[in-house]
Amino acid sequence: MAADLRVLLDGTPLLGNRTGIGRYTASLVAELAALVDVRLIGFTTRGWRELREVAPPGTRAVGPPIPAQVLRMLWQRGAFPPIELLAGRADVVHGTNFVLPPSVRGAGVVTVHDLAFLDDPSLAEADLPVLVRSSAQRARVVCTPTAAVADAVSARLDVPRDKVVVTPLGVDPAWFTAAPLDSALRVHYGLPTEYLLFVGAEGPRKGLAGLLEAHGPDLPPLVIAGPGEPGNDGSVIRTGYLPEDHLRHLVAGAGALVLPSRDEGFGLPTLEALACGTPVVCSDIPALREVTAGHATYFPFGDPNALNEALHQALTNPPDPESGRAQAKTFTWQACAEATTAAYRRAAN
Repeated sequence: MAADLRVLLDGTPLLGNRTGIGRYTASLVAELAALVDVRLIGFTTRGWRELREVAPPGTRAVGPPIPAQVLRMLWQRGAFPPIELLAGRADVVHGTNFVLPPSVRGAGVVTVHDLAFLDDPSLAEADLPVLVRSSAQRARVVCTPTAAVADAVSARLDVPRDKVVVTPLGVDPAWFTAAPLDSALRVHYGLPTEYLLFVGAEGPRKGLAGLLEAHGPDLPPLVIAGPGEPGNDGSVIRTGYLPEDHLRHLVAGAGALVLPSRDEGFGLPTLEALACGTPVVCSDIPALREVTAGHATYFPFGDPNALNEALHQALTNPPDPESGRAQAKTFTWQACAEATTAAYRRAAN
C-alpha cells in the first residue's frame, strides 16, 4: 500500500466527451484512489469547475483556472511555472496525456500513448513533438500501453528502454455482459439489425478511407460511432458521439468491429469487442497483434481487397467468442493501476 504517496495527475482528459485518453484517465484514476493519495489538476479555464464535479470518489481537484495554451508556451521555453506553484506539493507528478508538467521536487512520470503525431503532424499542435520529447527525457519513468509503443518511444525519443514501463489498459466489467441494442435504441439511431462497426475519430491514421473503399454492397451497412455529425446514406450510418452504455450495446450487436488503423498505441475497442463476443477485424500492426493475441482476423493495412475478404471471413466463419472473452479478461484497470503505482514508486525512489 502506498496511500502515503501523493500523486498529482493531469485530469484535463476527464473533461468533455471522453476520447480513448479520457477513458484511460478516468478508469485509471478511479482505481488509483485506493492505492495512492490522488490529486487532479485541469489545464483549462472553462472546465475548471467541471473537473471538481467529475473527479472520482476518493480524489480531489486542486489548482486555479489555467489556460492550457499559455502554459504550453511557457513550458516549451523552460520550467516555469513549476506545477507546485499551481497545485501544491506532490511526491509524483503524472502527465497522463503525453506532456509532463515541470516540477521542483515531484518525480516525473509521463504516459505516451502512441507516436502517430510524429508521422502525421496534422494530428496535433505544432509544439507537441517538442513537448513530448522533452517530457519523455525529463521523466524518471515513461508509461506506455504496449511493448510496441515502449520500443518505439525508446528508439524515436532517445529514451533508455529500461526507463519505459508497460502499463496495459483494462476492460470495464460491464463489457462482458453487454447485450445488443434493443428495438427502441435501434430506431432512435436509425440502425439495421445487421451491421459492421467502426468506433473512433475519423482521422487519417484510423484507416477509415480504406474501410469505405473495401466496404461494398456485398457487406452489411457500416456504422461509424464517434465524434462528428450523425448521418445516414443507407450503406454508411454515422451515429455521432454515443454515451458509453449505448456504445456497449452497439458493439455487442455488431456483426464485426473493424479497426483498420495505420497506427495504434493499444486499440481498446478491439478488446471491448472481444469482451462482449463480437468478432474483430483489424490491421496487422504490432500493437493490435500484441493486444488481440491471435483472437482477431487480420489484414495488411492499406489493402482494401484483403480487408473485404477479412470482413467476409469474420461474418461467415467467426472465431470462438469465449476464447476472445478469455483474452479480454486478462486486461483489468486494477492491473493497470497497480503497474502504474509501481512506476510511481520507482520514480519516487
